[in-house]
Amino acid sequence: MDRDPAEVEFRETSESKAVAPAPTQEPAEKRPYPPPATLPTQAGPLGIRFDFNLGARVSLPEGKSWRVRLRDLDTGNILFESSPGAAFINSSKRYYLRIGLEVLDEGGVIFQHDYNAAREHVLIQLPVGTLGDTIGWFPYAAKFQERHGCKLTCAMSGLLIPLFKNAYPEIEFVTHEEIKAEKFYATYSIGLFFDDEDRIWQPCDFRLVGLHRTAGYILGVDPQEKPPKLGIEDEGAPIAEPYICIAVQSTTQSKYWNNPHGWRDVVGFLKSRGYRVFCIDQKPVHGHGIVWNHMPHGAEDLTGDRPLAERVRWLRHAKAFVGLSSGLSWLAWAAGAPVVMISGFTHPTNEFSTPHRVINYHACNACWNDVRVRFDHKDFLWCPRHANTPRQFECTRLITASQVIATLEQIV
Repeated sequence: MDRDPAEVEFRETSESKAVAPAPTQEPAEKRPYPPPATLPTQAGPLGIRFDFNLGARVSLPEGKSWRVRLRDLDTGNILFESSPGAAFINSSKRYYLRIGLEVLDEGGVIFQHDYNAAREHVLIQLPVGTLGDTIGWFPYAAKFQERHGCKLTCAMSGLLIPLFKNAYPEIEFVTHEEIKAEKFYATYSIGLFFDDEDRIWQPCDFRLVGLHRTAGYILGVDPQEKPPKLGIEDEGAPIAEPYICIAVQSTTQSKYWNNPHGWRDVVGFLKSRGYRVFCIDQKPVHGHGIVWNHMPHGAEDLTGDRPLAERVRWLRHAKAFVGLSSGLSWLAWAAGAPVVMISGFTHPTNEFSTPHRVINYHACNACWNDVRVRFDHKDFLWCPRHANTPRQFECTRLITASQVIATLEQIV
């Protein structure tokens, strides 16, 4: 199983460092995001350069006995103070902090700058290869732009840019390959940082605050959820008959609804109520090794590599959407469809709020949000508490069709 690009892993020391001179090239290994400009992008006096591209960065030239101080302007804490001489300094924290910079020589302060992103170019990077996470995180980038009045560039997959571009004309959208790092005053990277024990990339562990709300904490904006606006024109309902959309596939077996009769019974119930049922997954069959998951019997096939705009059209006019903790549930939420989410491996706080969440608390649940266990991207059958026992995947296996049908009856 390929590693989810959204689940970024970084390892850094927890202390700010002074190193001289600035590095001239990046490591050869693949990076989750494009690197910032090698040298700080903003010019100060006497050859001093600075910016806030992945932390506060200051470059000091040869020729003076410099003293540098970095201060958190909101808490008053001094984060770093040293007399390094010629050096390149990068603060350890890479999430949003309002930092004040001071550079002194023997005569006192010669340069001072307090973080202020108003009218400055700011880059917010979202990972490539993930649909739901990007939909959940992007509204917080828009909140950042509104709060600071900055010239925001948002980097994401080119496949997702059409979802947002027309709805947010004040934001520039680019792919990772199109980033021009030299122009940015500040850069922030959004992701799931599993091994960030020193809280370098996130002030709060995402497993505690929710997958989407972690972006609010990283960017220092209100973490209350808000669905993004979608810049897709509404072409009307694709069919005249009432219908329900479903999505049954996901990236790991723990996300699936593992009740062997569940989908068949739910599809049968919906059809008995006069609804057509359309499966809008990308793949009709997906799995790994000896475990494969099929489109439910009785569902009509809308699978395939279809444009996201087409998916949005179907979701906007659906009576409801039934799915898992996966990307199409987030797309349905953004499109305004009532979302029936079947999930046991995540805690309800992990996703957007829906009154139609289906979970069985009598079973083992919420391992994804347990900071004591580590999700294994390579193990399609990951079940950290009950692997290779009769209780494996009981979190969703014990969600019954009758429980899902009772939830659906509130809508249909």
